[in-house]
Amino acid sequence: MFDIDKWQEIFATINKNKLRTFLTAFSVAWGIFILIVLLGAGKGLSNGAHKEFMHDAVNSLNIENGQTVVPYKGIKPGRNIQLTNEDFELVSSRIGHIEHSSAVYFERNSNVLTYENQHATFMVRACMPDHHYLENASIIEGRFINQIDIDEFRKVCAIGVPVKKSLFKNEEAIGKYIDVSGTPYKVIGVFTDPGNGDNDRIYVPVTTVQRARNAQNHIDNIWSSLDNVALNNSEAIVKQVRELLAQQHNFSPSDISAVRIENWSEDYKRIMDMMEGINLFIWIIGVFTLIAGVVGVSNIMMIIVKERTKEIGIRKSIGATPVSIVMLIVQESIFITAIAGYTGLVLGVGLLQLFSDTEVDFFQHPSVDFNVAIASTCLIVVSGALAGLFPALKASKVQPIEALRDE
Repeated sequence: MFDIDKWQEIFATINKNKLRTFLTAFSVAWGIFILIVLLGAGKGLSNGAHKEFMHDAVNSLNIENGQTVVPYKGIKPGRNIQLTNEDFELVSSRIGHIEHSSAVYFERNSNVLTYENQHATFMVRACMPDHHYLENASIIEGRFINQIDIDEFRKVCAIGVPVKKSLFKNEEAIGKYIDVSGTPYKVIGVFTDPGNGDNDRIYVPVTTVQRARNAQNHIDNIWSSLDNVALNNSEAIVKQVRELLAQQHNFSPSDISAVRIENWSEDYKRIMDMMEGINLFIWIIGVFTLIAGVVGVSNIMMIIVKERTKEIGIRKSIGATPVSIVMLIVQESIFITAIAGYTGLVLGVGLLQLFSDTEVDFFQHPSVDFNVAIASTCLIVVSGALAGLFPALKASKVQPIEALRDE
Protein backbone atom coordinates (compact mmCIF):
# COMPACT_ATOMS: atom_id res chain seq x y z
CA MET A 1 0.00 0.00 0.00
CA PHE A 2 1.23 3.52 -0.81
CA ASP A 3 2.21 5.31 2.41
CA ILE A 4 2.16 9.05 1.75
CA ASP A 5 3.58 9.88 5.18
CA LYS A 6 6.63 7.75 4.53
CA TRP A 7 7.26 9.42 1.16
CA GLN A 8 6.86 12.87 2.74
CA GLU A 9 9.56 11.94 5.24
CA ILE A 10 11.86 10.74 2.46
CA PHE A 11 11.41 13.94 0.44
CA ALA A 12 11.86 16.06 3.55
CA THR A 13 15.17 14.32 4.28
CA ILE A 14 16.34 14.76 0.69
CA ASN A 15 15.29 18.42 0.67
CA LYS A 16 17.15 19.01 3.92
CA ASN A 17 20.39 17.61 2.47
CA LYS A 18 20.27 18.70 -1.20
CA LEU A 19 24.00 18.89 -1.88
CA ARG A 20 24.79 15.63 -0.14
CA THR A 21 21.97 13.84 -1.95
CA PHE A 22 23.04 15.33 -5.30
CA LEU A 23 26.65 14.22 -4.91
CA THR A 24 25.54 10.77 -3.84
CA ALA A 25 23.13 10.45 -6.76
CA PHE A 26 25.77 11.78 -9.16
CA SER A 27 28.21 9.01 -8.22
CA VAL A 28 25.55 6.36 -9.00
CA ALA A 29 24.46 8.09 -12.24
CA TRP A 30 28.08 8.37 -13.34
CA GLY A 31 28.69 4.68 -12.65
CA ILE A 32 25.71 3.61 -14.76
CA PHE A 33 26.58 6.14 -17.49
CA ILE A 34 30.15 4.84 -17.74
CA LEU A 35 28.92 1.22 -17.75
CA ILE A 36 26.44 1.86 -20.59
CA VAL A 37 28.89 3.88 -22.70
CA LEU A 38 31.67 1.32 -22.27
CA LEU A 39 29.33 -1.56 -23.13
CA GLY A 40 28.12 0.35 -26.20
CA ALA A 41 31.72 0.98 -27.27
CA GLY A 42 32.50 -2.70 -26.79
CA LYS A 43 29.50 -3.60 -28.94
CA GLY A 44 30.75 -1.18 -31.59
CA LEU A 45 34.15 -2.89 -31.61
CA SER A 46 32.51 -6.32 -31.86
CA ASN A 47 30.27 -5.17 -34.70
CA GLY A 48 33.23 -3.68 -36.53
CA ALA A 49 35.38 -6.78 -36.19
CA HIS A 50 32.46 -9.01 -37.18
CA LYS A 51 31.72 -6.88 -40.26
CA GLU A 52 35.37 -6.89 -41.35
CA PHE A 53 35.36 -10.69 -41.30
CA MET A 54 31.89 -11.01 -42.80
CA HIS A 55 33.15 -9.54 -46.08
CA ASP A 56 34.27 -13.07 -46.91
CA ALA A 57 33.59 -16.56 -45.56
CA VAL A 58 35.14 -16.61 -42.09
CA ASN A 59 35.29 -20.38 -41.78
CA SER A 60 37.77 -20.81 -44.61
CA LEU A 61 41.29 -21.78 -45.62
CA ASN A 62 43.35 -19.97 -48.23
CA ILE A 63 46.12 -22.08 -49.79
CA GLU A 64 48.79 -20.25 -51.80
CA ASN A 65 51.92 -21.10 -53.78
CA GLY A 66 55.13 -21.11 -51.76
CA GLN A 67 58.79 -22.07 -51.72
CA THR A 68 60.45 -24.86 -49.78
CA VAL A 69 62.89 -23.96 -47.00
CA VAL A 70 63.50 -27.49 -45.71
CA PRO A 71 65.55 -30.12 -47.62
CA TYR A 72 63.57 -33.28 -48.24
CA LYS A 73 64.63 -36.66 -49.59
CA GLY A 74 67.82 -35.26 -51.09
CA ILE A 75 66.07 -32.28 -52.70
CA LYS A 76 67.58 -28.93 -51.78
CA PRO A 77 65.41 -26.12 -50.38
CA GLY A 78 64.41 -23.12 -52.49
CA ARG A 79 62.12 -25.07 -54.84
CA ASN A 80 58.95 -23.24 -55.96
CA ILE A 81 55.71 -25.13 -55.38
CA GLN A 82 53.14 -24.38 -58.07
CA LEU A 83 49.52 -25.26 -57.31
CA THR A 84 47.49 -26.80 -60.14
CA ASN A 85 43.94 -27.72 -61.06
CA GLU A 86 44.76 -31.25 -59.93
CA ASP A 87 45.64 -29.94 -56.46
CA PHE A 88 42.28 -28.19 -56.34
CA GLU A 89 40.45 -31.40 -57.25
CA LEU A 90 42.54 -33.36 -54.74
CA VAL A 91 41.82 -31.00 -51.85
CA SER A 92 38.12 -30.74 -52.76
CA SER A 93 37.64 -34.51 -52.97
CA ARG A 94 39.99 -35.83 -50.27
CA ILE A 95 39.55 -33.30 -47.47
CA GLY A 96 36.35 -33.75 -45.50
CA HIS A 97 34.06 -31.02 -44.16
CA ILE A 98 34.59 -28.66 -47.12
CA GLU A 99 31.43 -26.78 -48.10
CA HIS A 100 32.62 -24.55 -50.96
CA SER A 101 35.89 -24.38 -52.81
CA SER A 102 37.38 -22.31 -55.63
CA ALA A 103 40.63 -22.32 -57.58
CA VAL A 104 41.81 -18.79 -58.36
CA TYR A 105 44.12 -17.45 -61.05
CA PHE A 106 44.96 -13.76 -60.95
CA GLU A 107 44.98 -11.95 -64.26
CA ARG A 108 48.23 -10.00 -64.34
CA ASN A 109 47.71 -7.71 -67.32
CA SER A 110 44.04 -7.77 -68.32
CA ASN A 111 42.48 -5.03 -66.22
CA VAL A 112 41.39 -2.62 -68.97
CA LEU A 113 37.71 -3.12 -69.81
CA THR A 114 35.99 -1.66 -72.87
CA TYR A 115 32.37 -1.50 -73.95
CA GLU A 116 31.76 0.53 -77.11
CA ASN A 117 33.26 3.96 -76.28
CA GLN A 118 33.43 3.38 -72.53
CA HIS A 119 36.71 2.37 -70.87
CA ALA A 120 37.45 1.45 -67.26
CA THR A 121 40.06 -0.35 -65.18
CA PHE A 122 38.87 -3.06 -62.81
CA MET A 123 40.32 -6.23 -61.31
CA VAL A 124 39.80 -9.37 -63.36
CA ARG A 125 39.75 -12.57 -61.33
CA ALA A 126 39.57 -16.07 -62.79
CA CYS A 127 37.77 -18.47 -60.47
CA MET A 128 35.39 -21.40 -60.02
CA PRO A 129 31.59 -21.52 -59.55
CA ASP A 130 31.69 -21.56 -55.72
CA HIS A 131 33.68 -18.34 -55.54
CA HIS A 132 30.71 -16.04 -54.94
CA TYR A 133 29.76 -18.07 -51.84
CA LEU A 134 33.25 -17.55 -50.45
CA GLU A 135 33.09 -13.82 -51.19
CA ASN A 136 29.57 -13.53 -49.73
CA ALA A 137 28.59 -11.91 -53.03
CA SER A 138 24.91 -11.72 -54.01
CA ILE A 139 23.81 -12.17 -57.61
CA ILE A 140 21.28 -9.41 -58.39
CA GLU A 141 20.97 -10.02 -62.16
CA GLY A 142 21.55 -13.11 -64.26
CA ARG A 143 23.82 -15.79 -62.81
CA PHE A 144 27.36 -16.55 -61.72
CA ILE A 145 29.89 -18.76 -63.48
CA ASN A 146 28.81 -22.42 -63.55
CA GLN A 147 30.54 -25.75 -64.16
CA ILE A 148 29.58 -25.84 -67.83
CA ASP A 149 31.41 -22.52 -68.31
CA ILE A 150 34.48 -24.14 -66.71
CA ASP A 151 34.29 -27.35 -68.73
CA GLU A 152 33.68 -25.63 -72.09
CA PHE A 153 36.18 -22.75 -71.57
CA ARG A 154 33.43 -20.21 -72.16
CA LYS A 155 34.27 -16.51 -72.45
CA VAL A 156 31.69 -15.26 -69.98
CA CYS A 157 31.90 -12.99 -66.95
CA ALA A 158 29.99 -11.80 -63.90
CA ILE A 159 30.53 -8.12 -63.11
CA GLY A 160 30.21 -5.97 -59.98
CA VAL A 161 27.70 -3.12 -59.73
CA PRO A 162 30.41 -0.40 -60.15
CA VAL A 163 31.61 -2.10 -63.34
CA LYS A 164 28.10 -2.04 -64.76
CA LYS A 165 27.65 1.65 -63.87
CA SER A 166 30.99 2.61 -65.41
CA LEU A 167 30.61 0.74 -68.69
CA PHE A 168 26.89 0.44 -69.31
CA LYS A 169 25.47 3.48 -67.51
CA ASN A 170 21.70 2.89 -67.64
CA GLU A 171 21.84 0.12 -70.27
CA GLU A 172 21.05 -3.53 -69.66
CA ALA A 173 24.35 -5.37 -69.19
CA ILE A 174 23.25 -9.01 -69.45
CA GLY A 175 24.10 -10.46 -72.85
CA LYS A 176 26.47 -7.63 -73.84
CA TYR A 177 30.18 -8.17 -74.50
CA ILE A 178 33.06 -6.57 -72.60
CA ASP A 179 36.46 -6.37 -74.22
CA VAL A 180 39.12 -7.40 -71.68
CA SER A 181 42.45 -6.35 -73.20
CA GLY A 182 41.45 -7.71 -76.58
CA THR A 183 39.38 -10.70 -75.46
CA PRO A 184 35.55 -10.39 -75.57
CA TYR A 185 33.61 -11.74 -72.57
CA LYS A 186 29.83 -12.04 -72.49
CA VAL A 187 28.18 -10.61 -69.38
CA ILE A 188 26.06 -13.30 -67.73
CA GLY A 189 25.48 -11.73 -64.31
CA VAL A 190 25.78 -8.73 -62.03
CA PHE A 191 26.69 -9.09 -58.35
CA THR A 192 27.06 -6.97 -55.24
CA ASP A 193 29.62 -7.71 -52.52
CA PRO A 194 29.81 -6.24 -48.98
CA GLY A 195 33.62 -6.32 -48.97
CA ASN A 196 35.70 -3.17 -49.37
CA GLY A 197 36.63 -3.00 -53.05
CA ASP A 198 35.23 -6.47 -53.77
CA ASN A 199 32.55 -4.95 -56.01
CA ASP A 200 35.22 -3.49 -58.30
CA ARG A 201 35.83 -6.78 -60.07
CA ILE A 202 34.75 -9.06 -62.84
CA TYR A 203 34.87 -12.84 -62.48
CA VAL A 204 35.68 -15.14 -65.41
CA PRO A 205 36.12 -18.95 -65.67
CA VAL A 206 39.57 -20.02 -64.51
CA THR A 207 39.99 -22.54 -67.34
CA THR A 208 39.25 -19.88 -69.97
CA VAL A 209 42.01 -17.63 -68.68
CA GLN A 210 44.45 -20.53 -68.30
CA ARG A 211 43.96 -21.38 -71.98
CA ALA A 212 44.04 -17.75 -73.14
CA ARG A 213 47.24 -16.97 -71.20
CA ASN A 214 48.89 -20.33 -71.89
CA ALA A 215 49.05 -20.85 -68.13
CA GLN A 216 48.61 -24.61 -68.53
CA ASN A 217 46.87 -25.86 -65.38
CA HIS A 218 48.48 -23.39 -62.98
CA ILE A 219 46.50 -21.60 -60.27
CA ASP A 220 47.51 -19.04 -57.66
CA ASN A 221 45.50 -20.25 -54.72
CA ILE A 222 42.82 -22.59 -53.47
CA TRP A 223 40.13 -21.08 -51.29
CA SER A 224 37.87 -23.46 -49.33
CA SER A 225 35.24 -22.95 -46.65
CA LEU A 226 34.67 -25.45 -43.85
CA ASP A 227 31.38 -26.65 -42.40
CA ASN A 228 30.38 -26.01 -38.78
CA VAL A 229 31.59 -29.44 -37.67
CA ALA A 230 35.18 -28.62 -38.67
CA LEU A 231 35.08 -25.02 -37.47
CA ASN A 232 36.40 -25.89 -34.01
CA ASN A 233 38.99 -28.29 -35.40
CA SER A 234 40.32 -26.26 -38.31
CA GLU A 235 44.00 -26.70 -37.37
CA ALA A 236 43.62 -30.45 -37.90
CA ILE A 237 42.21 -29.73 -41.37
CA VAL A 238 45.18 -27.45 -42.12
CA LYS A 239 47.57 -30.26 -41.13
CA GLN A 240 45.67 -32.72 -43.32
CA VAL A 241 45.80 -30.36 -46.32
CA ARG A 242 49.54 -29.76 -45.90
CA GLU A 243 50.27 -33.49 -45.67
CA LEU A 244 48.18 -34.16 -48.77
CA LEU A 245 49.95 -31.48 -50.83
CA ALA A 246 53.35 -32.53 -49.44
CA GLN A 247 52.76 -36.00 -50.78
CA GLN A 248 51.59 -34.59 -54.12
CA HIS A 249 54.56 -32.21 -54.58
CA ASN A 250 57.21 -34.15 -52.68
CA PHE A 251 58.12 -31.72 -49.91
CA SER A 252 58.36 -32.07 -46.14
CA PRO A 253 54.99 -31.93 -44.32
CA SER A 254 56.71 -29.81 -41.68
CA ASP A 255 57.74 -27.18 -44.27
CA ILE A 256 55.07 -24.49 -43.73
CA SER A 257 56.63 -22.25 -46.40
CA ALA A 258 56.20 -24.78 -49.21
CA VAL A 259 52.51 -23.89 -49.40
CA ARG A 260 51.17 -21.03 -47.32
CA ILE A 261 47.85 -21.80 -45.64
CA GLU A 262 45.88 -19.00 -44.02
CA ASN A 263 43.41 -20.32 -41.48
CA TRP A 264 40.80 -17.54 -41.34
CA SER A 265 38.68 -19.63 -38.98
CA GLU A 266 41.35 -19.37 -36.28
CA ASP A 267 41.87 -15.67 -37.00
CA TYR A 268 38.14 -15.06 -36.62
CA LYS A 269 37.91 -17.06 -33.38
CA ARG A 270 40.96 -15.27 -31.99
CA ILE A 271 39.51 -11.83 -32.72
CA MET A 272 36.08 -12.78 -31.36
CA ASP A 273 37.66 -14.21 -28.18
CA MET A 274 39.57 -10.96 -27.79
CA MET A 275 36.31 -9.00 -28.19
CA GLU A 276 34.68 -11.14 -25.50
CA GLY A 277 37.65 -10.44 -23.24
CA ILE A 278 37.29 -6.70 -23.87
CA ASN A 279 33.57 -6.87 -23.07
CA LEU A 280 34.30 -8.75 -19.84
CA PHE A 281 36.90 -6.14 -18.90
CA ILE A 282 34.37 -3.39 -19.65
CA TRP A 283 31.80 -5.06 -17.38
CA ILE A 284 34.38 -5.28 -14.59
CA ILE A 285 35.31 -1.60 -14.92
CA GLY A 286 31.67 -0.51 -15.12
CA VAL A 287 30.53 -2.65 -12.19
CA PHE A 288 33.36 -1.46 -9.97
CA THR A 289 32.58 2.14 -10.90
CA LEU A 290 28.96 1.46 -9.94
CA ILE A 291 30.04 -0.22 -6.70
CA ALA A 292 31.98 2.90 -5.79
CA GLY A 293 28.78 4.91 -6.21
CA VAL A 294 26.76 2.41 -4.18
CA VAL A 295 29.32 2.50 -1.37
CA GLY A 296 28.90 6.27 -1.37
CA VAL A 297 25.13 5.87 -1.03
CA SER A 298 25.62 3.39 1.82
CA ASN A 299 27.95 5.79 3.65
CA ILE A 300 25.47 8.64 3.23
CA MET A 301 22.68 6.45 4.59
CA MET A 302 24.86 5.61 7.58
CA ILE A 303 25.25 9.34 8.24
CA ILE A 304 21.52 9.83 7.85
CA VAL A 305 20.85 7.05 10.36
CA LYS A 306 23.29 8.64 12.81
CA GLU A 307 21.60 12.04 12.43
CA ARG A 308 18.15 10.53 12.94
CA THR A 309 19.06 8.34 15.92
CA LYS A 310 16.76 10.27 18.31
CA GLU A 311 13.94 10.21 15.76
CA ILE A 312 14.33 6.44 15.37
CA GLY A 313 14.30 6.03 19.17
CA ILE A 314 11.04 7.96 19.41
CA ARG A 315 9.54 5.82 16.64
CA LYS A 316 10.47 2.62 18.43
CA SER A 317 9.23 3.93 21.79
CA ILE A 318 5.76 4.55 20.37
CA GLY A 319 5.55 1.11 18.74
CA ALA A 320 7.40 1.24 15.40
CA THR A 321 8.66 -2.23 14.46
CA PRO A 322 12.24 -2.91 13.33
CA VAL A 323 10.85 -3.97 9.91
CA SER A 324 9.14 -0.60 9.38
CA ILE A 325 12.35 1.23 10.20
CA VAL A 326 14.39 -0.99 7.87
CA MET A 327 11.86 -0.43 5.07
CA LEU A 328 11.97 3.35 5.54
CA ILE A 329 15.76 3.50 5.17
CA VAL A 330 15.89 0.97 2.30
CA GLN A 331 13.08 2.73 0.46
CA GLU A 332 14.94 6.02 0.61
CA SER A 333 18.13 4.36 -0.62
CA ILE A 334 16.36 2.61 -3.50
CA PHE A 335 14.64 5.85 -4.48
CA ILE A 336 17.91 7.81 -4.69
CA THR A 337 19.80 5.09 -6.59
CA ALA A 338 16.88 4.36 -8.93
CA ILE A 339 16.43 8.00 -9.98
CA ALA A 340 20.18 8.50 -10.34
CA GLY A 341 20.65 5.18 -12.11
CA TYR A 342 17.87 5.77 -14.63
CA THR A 343 19.28 9.23 -15.31
CA GLY A 344 22.71 7.71 -16.05
CA LEU A 345 21.05 4.99 -18.14
CA VAL A 346 19.10 7.49 -20.27
CA LEU A 347 22.13 9.74 -20.76
CA GLY A 348 24.32 6.79 -21.71
CA VAL A 349 21.81 5.41 -24.21
CA GLY A 350 21.26 8.91 -25.58
CA LEU A 351 24.99 9.40 -26.17
CA LEU A 352 25.23 6.04 -27.94
CA GLN A 353 22.24 6.98 -30.08
CA LEU A 354 24.10 10.07 -31.28
CA PHE A 355 26.91 7.85 -32.55
CA SER A 356 24.74 4.91 -33.63
CA ASP A 357 25.40 5.53 -37.34
CA THR A 358 29.18 5.63 -36.91
CA GLU A 359 30.96 3.39 -39.41
CA VAL A 360 34.74 3.26 -39.36
CA ASP A 361 37.17 0.37 -39.62
CA PHE A 362 36.61 -2.07 -36.75
CA PHE A 363 33.97 0.16 -35.13
CA GLN A 364 30.37 -0.06 -36.27
CA HIS A 365 27.07 1.09 -34.75
CA PRO A 366 27.78 1.28 -30.98
CA SER A 367 24.66 0.30 -29.05
CA VAL A 368 23.31 -1.44 -25.97
CA ASP A 369 20.69 -4.12 -26.50
CA PHE A 370 17.45 -4.55 -24.56
CA ASN A 371 18.79 -7.35 -22.34
CA VAL A 372 21.63 -5.14 -21.12
CA ALA A 373 19.16 -2.35 -20.32
CA ILE A 374 17.04 -4.81 -18.29
CA ALA A 375 20.16 -6.11 -16.50
CA SER A 376 21.22 -2.54 -15.71
CA THR A 377 17.77 -1.78 -14.30
CA CYS A 378 17.90 -4.82 -12.04
CA LEU A 379 21.42 -3.86 -11.01
CA ILE A 380 20.24 -0.39 -10.02
CA VAL A 381 17.40 -1.72 -7.84
CA VAL A 382 19.55 -4.37 -6.17
CA SER A 383 22.35 -1.88 -5.60
CA GLY A 384 19.96 0.59 -4.00
CA ALA A 385 18.55 -2.08 -1.71
CA LEU A 386 22.00 -3.24 -0.63
CA ALA A 387 23.21 0.33 -0.12
CA GLY A 388 20.44 0.98 2.35
CA LEU A 389 20.18 -2.44 3.95
CA PHE A 390 23.15 -2.33 6.30
CA PRO A 391 22.44 1.18 7.64
CA ALA A 392 18.80 0.14 8.00
CA LEU A 393 19.70 -2.97 9.99
CA LYS A 394 21.85 -0.83 12.27
CA ALA A 395 18.97 1.60 12.72
CA SER A 396 16.57 -1.22 13.59
CA LYS A 397 18.83 -2.28 16.48
CA VAL A 398 18.84 1.15 18.14
CA GLN A 399 17.49 0.96 21.72
CA PRO A 400 14.85 3.65 22.42
CA ILE A 401 16.39 4.78 25.75
CA GLU A 402 19.88 5.13 24.28
CA ALA A 403 18.52 6.90 21.22
CA LEU A 404 16.60 9.44 23.35
CA ARG A 405 19.80 10.23 25.25
CA ASP A 406 21.70 10.82 21.96
CA GLU A 407 22.69 14.40 21.28
